Amino acid sequence: MKLEPYFARIGFHGNPRPDLDTLKQLHLLHPCAIPFENLSTLLGEPVLLETAALEEKLIRGQRGGYCFEQNTLFQQVLEAIGFDLTPLAARVVWNQDKGRPNPRTHMVLLVETGGNQFLCDVGFGGATLTGPLAFEPGMLQTTPHEPYQIEAIGSEFTLKVRFGDTWRYAYEFDLQPQRPIDYEAMNHYVQTHPGSHFRSVLMVGRPDTAGRLALGGNELTRYQEGLVIERRQVDSAAELASLLTNEFQIGLPDHHDLDSLLERVADTSPQ
Repeated sequence: MKLEPYFARIGFHGNPRPDLDTLKQLHLLHPCAIPFENLSTLLGEPVLLETAALEEKLIRGQRGGYCFEQNTLFQQVLEAIGFDLTPLAARVVWNQDKGRPNPRTHMVLLVETGGNQFLCDVGFGGATLTGPLAFEPGMLQTTPHEPYQIEAIGSEFTLKVRFGDTWRYAYEFDLQPQRPIDYEAMNHYVQTHPGSHFRSVLMVGRPDTAGRLALGGNELTRYQEGLVIERRQVDSAAELASLLTNEFQIGLPDHHDLDSLLERVADTSPQ
């Protein structure tokens, strides 16, 4: 993993050390610079998790990606700096019926530093963490954006986030370590299964110093201090392209189907 191009991409300046201060800086800068997006699955492009592919897409290509890309890249960066960590898998419950269990299709990291463990996740769409969370179930924790809390339920854990006055459950996970081949299987499911919403709904998210910006289908939502300050439909492909480029800071792919994809998204109801 080449750290210098990554640091330039996210705007990190300093001497990286395997300590909490470095972890906090990287965990804020990464999602603000490298947005969550699933254009590849909608365009039929393969999503590869090898280091060279991640560097080409997320760093040199100025693209974003989803959890497996984002957190695999973050894992490689942290390990290159000298952090010890354990890759984990989660079941997403965001906007889902909790009575119907989902497969494990989300990647998170448990990072150790200073004798403590921290939950790290730079790839959860419009609710992506912008700071590491101390692995202390039950403790209310602040981040540069919204408050979060980890709940313990038996041998499993649930992450929840507060937007305004409402707590929303994000995902459930346990502490079983995952291997790269496990993520390859999950990544294949996300890309190919007919029921995967990554294949049917445009999802984009990026936090910044002012709040968050999220796109679900053609519905744009702006958050500030966890509160919705704008929600509207984007009804033209041209405006979608402009938002993706300028607001989300995505280097749009040179793909023959991009224009028709944006036209389809702009012509659909909000998700």
